[in-house]
Amino acid sequence: MDALVEVLPPLPEGLRGWETEAALAVETSGSTGAARTVLLSAAALRASAEATHARLGGPGTWLLALPGAHIAGVQVLVRSAVAGLRPGVMDLEGGFRASGFAAAAAPVLAEPGRHYTALVPTQLARLVAIEGPGLAAVREFDAVLIGGAAAPPHLVARARELGVRVVTTYGMSETAGGCVYDGVPLDGVRTRVVDGVVELAGPTLALGYRGGERFGEWFRTNDLGAVEDGRLEVLGRADDVIVTGGHNLAPLLVERVLAAQPGVLEACVVGVPDAEWGQAVAAAVVPVPGVTPDVEGLREAVRTSVGRFATPKRLVVVDALPLRGPGKVDRAAVAATFV
Repeated sequence: MDALVEVLPPLPEGLRGWETEAALAVETSGSTGAARTVLLSAAALRASAEATHARLGGPGTWLLALPGAHIAGVQVLVRSAVAGLRPGVMDLEGGFRASGFAAAAAPVLAEPGRHYTALVPTQLARLVAIEGPGLAAVREFDAVLIGGAAAPPHLVARARELGVRVVTTYGMSETAGGCVYDGVPLDGVRTRVVDGVVELAGPTLALGYRGGERFGEWFRTNDLGAVEDGRLEVLGRADDVIVTGGHNLAPLLVERVLAAQPGVLEACVVGVPDAEWGQAVAAAVVPVPGVTPDVEGLREAVRTSVGRFATPKRLVVVDALPLRGPGKVDRAAVAATFV
């Protein structure tokens, strides 16, 4: 346990009562409002690390390719400490580049045993966009955890076709990071959907929020979801739902269609105020480098797959989506571009 605690940043001063049980204080991304400080025990962090290694096939050498200030990055260090192995660290000072990933991966992959890394979808998309050293390197890892934001199914499928051992993860700071892998909860983690909203429980659950409530047995997320054949499917955040012309629309349904079209790398769909519809569906699309997407073709794809009401009334092509936190799209910033 001492080795684990040594890799964690110092706790803030002024913790009181049950808060003093914490080993780590980490801020949420604040993607839906003000950030909150989540307090995690050493036991929760260790439980998450051990359950991850059990699911992946045993401990291994990790490459840290994410900021260490967020839970996904911290957990790479925690897993390494629990395994007693020194992680590799990618220099992100100049941003994430495929060539930089390949260079940082080389000494990690040279170590004996298994090899792991964790990425956000945007990073994975850059690695698989073109054949090169980045793709060659990421193919060599025994598992590549993808989290921090919803990974488009077409991106996951494409990466797997190219030989990348992708494992999609779902979780948050409040659950010590990813606690559901490829739709299946880690050992000890429990999931349920109540009134359409995902709830989580188990040994990886945080103590609570600093200056706020201590968590009980179950943590109620703000994510919509469903369980089919024992697998959890997350359908997006409840407060992202667009109400347009009397229809409730989960943006993820439209984003999946757009991102699956030829020439599209990423997509973000938001609702913007509209006098006639209440909210109008608006989409920002990032093209594959060197490609100009067919805007009307994109609208028709949504109309055919989801319905006329879901067709973006406004659609723009942008160089990149604004991000907040570890790879999460800043939806508020996207919406502001349409105002």
